[in-house]
Amino acid sequence: MNDSKEGLDTEIEESSAQSRRNFVRNTGFLAVGGVAGLAALGAGVTPAPAVAAPSKKQATTVALDWKEVYYTNCPLVSASNVDQELGWTKEEYAKIGVDFAYFRSRRETNWYPHYIHNQENLIRFGGLFPPIHVQADLRRTRLLGATHVPNEGGCMMVRARDNLYKMSDLKGKKIGITKSLNTIKNDWWRIQEHQGILLMLRMNGMTENDVQIVDFPYPDDWYEDPKMLEPLYNPTEWQLNRDHKHDLAFRPLETSLLEGKVDAIYSQSKVFQHIQEATGQMKAIEDLSRYPDWTLQIANIPAVITCTDTMAEKHPELVVAFLKGMIRAGRWSNDHKRAATVILNKQTYYLDEEDTYRGIQDVDMVPNLSRQNLAAVDIGKDFMLKHKYIKNNFDVQEWAAPEFLEQAAKELLQAQWEKIEVEKLSKDPARLG
Repeated sequence: MNDSKEGLDTEIEESSAQSRRNFVRNTGFLAVGGVAGLAALGAGVTPAPAVAAPSKKQATTVALDWKEVYYTNCPLVSASNVDQELGWTKEEYAKIGVDFAYFRSRRETNWYPHYIHNQENLIRFGGLFPPIHVQADLRRTRLLGATHVPNEGGCMMVRARDNLYKMSDLKGKKIGITKSLNTIKNDWWRIQEHQGILLMLRMNGMTENDVQIVDFPYPDDWYEDPKMLEPLYNPTEWQLNRDHKHDLAFRPLETSLLEGKVDAIYSQSKVFQHIQEATGQMKAIEDLSRYPDWTLQIANIPAVITCTDTMAEKHPELVVAFLKGMIRAGRWSNDHKRAATVILNKQTYYLDEEDTYRGIQDVDMVPNLSRQNLAAVDIGKDFMLKHKYIKNNFDVQEWAAPEFLEQAAKELLQAQWEKIEVEKLSKDPARLG
């Protein structure tokens, strides 16, 4: 476990040097970066030349101030993404005299704290694999809540016009898998692809020996783009600015498939499947969501909420305030699915509003630490450990900290009762005397 900032900086510098050496060795690789849109990928788009990695990558943050709390989240179905427009969590922090803002609203903070959680006054709500990596190998955190999106198992995508209709047709064929050269953060794209590919092969009586799994190294350095380092005050800003529903150029796999370098790729969920199929150039030949087994549908999910041990121990009130906002936003989203859809459509990768609405129909938007969610986290952690994506093991049950959710729910209930009593007294002044 590397708990010191000095040790982490050394690790980052060494990792970056190794990343550059690996990149040099892969001189035949051309990065995709800068493709205008997925729909254009099949139209003879020439990949851009590979860009050399920066001389030194660093994870930077603002100076610690416990009167400030920052949030970061992934473009997933979550109460945090709804609350970006509701502002209820900001309201909860205002009650205790604390400012609450998106972590990239400050120029001093780059993108890496989202992945390595090196900022003490940061709360993260997002995909599962990065926080597992943090807890296992970087620093101690607390698991505060989780949101599971059912029926979102990954898909195996092939070219639409190829005579491939089922997994067995891929025997002897090439399946692409990404390999990030950015070693500051964990390679979460690759982890979910690896997990999904192995599950699909197994469900169809196949093994890795039946196919060719081909690595596609890529710089994974969009985090260093000067435009991406301009301050942002809401995650929606950068999603809409980059036309995120069409531009999937942060990964090289779609291009590789359409250019015939591989025969199939794993797509994380129906969210991406629908975008890819809308081009008319791809189709799914396997879909993990069609099976009744829920454990097949957990690539990088459930989305989880984490904070550092330091925040939890020194300032539990800051954790509770965040969760009060999440509970409020989650309850509202459950009761107003159409309205929540309008908000989530701006940030997630669903094809459009109707696709978003279908995707969130069965989602409980109030974060929880149910036995099923913790079991899903355990499965993800075990896969990462088995395949050496993390070095150290840990107990998920011990990582979970349900007391913060319980306290948040208790305080919200108390506030509700107090409001009811005040309203009763205002209607019946005689009760005052």
